Amino acid sequence: MSLPAEVKIVEVGPRDGLQNEKQFIATDTKVELINSLSDCGLRVIEATSFVSPKWVPQLADANAVMSLIDRKNDVSYPVLTPNLKGFEAALEVDAKEIAIFAAASESFSQKNINCSIAESLHRFEPIMESAKNHDIKVRGYVSCVLGCPYEGDVAMDKVSEVAKELFTLGCYEISLGDTIGTGTPGRARDMVETVAREIPIDNLAAHFHDTYGQALANLYAVLEIGIRTIDSSVAGLGGCPYANGASGNVASEDVVYMLHGLGINTGVDLEKLVHAGKMISDALGRPPASKVARAILANQKI
Repeated sequence: MSLPAEVKIVEVGPRDGLQNEKQFIATDTKVELINSLSDCGLRVIEATSFVSPKWVPQLADANAVMSLIDRKNDVSYPVLTPNLKGFEAALEVDAKEIAIFAAASESFSQKNINCSIAESLHRFEPIMESAKNHDIKVRGYVSCVLGCPYEGDVAMDKVSEVAKELFTLGCYEISLGDTIGTGTPGRARDMVETVAREIPIDNLAAHFHDTYGQALANLYAVLEIGIRTIDSSVAGLGGCPYANGASGNVASEDVVYMLHGLGINTGVDLEKLVHAGKMISDALGRPPASKVARAILANQKI
């Protein structure tokens, strides 16, 4: 299969990228980040999560963030809602799209949300029903698709099973997450092909972390077999509190640079994206993790 002419980038930095930062990031900074990303040409920006502040204190300002951002008509700002209470909070700030998540690993599900995979899927049923009644799109995430910090390798059939359950519940798109970043191109391709036997590949997205430096290679491998949606995080923000040593998602700047080099349209202005990443990296007191961003910023200083 040939490479696509166009790829949709789902920017997850403001939520998945920032949620594990130990220093609290000011609400105004989060708002500035999201608005800057909107100006880059991105059409999907995961803004925040309506989860208990006890578990994710960094996103305790979800209401304020959603109320203060400049929402563009042609940009979607999905929010994560792990339970019905979170969904109802998202409704109050007029969220138009939400996301739910399940794991492909029983051990990870227990460590992460203190219930089995089956129980987690059952909990989503009232959310899906309410979302349908309010005409709200729902995206589904499956974590640990290429490895688990507690179990090691995860069976591809299990990934496919969980993904199919979310799709059957009504999720329009299923994001397949290499949570600990241990995947390699051949295994990533095999995993996507396994899931695509149950779900149309047009409804699948790749969400790869770069812990072992394989994310771009893995993305290329799955682009070759039909993936057209990629999750990435500006400046390489992110990680996972339940996966020791797991680095952030693949950097949006690196993904966009690769795609543009392949002649694939993203609609994203790379220069603006680099500066959005620099802004949040400066706020965090460290350089961007993106190699592309570092190179571009260094060249601008010459």
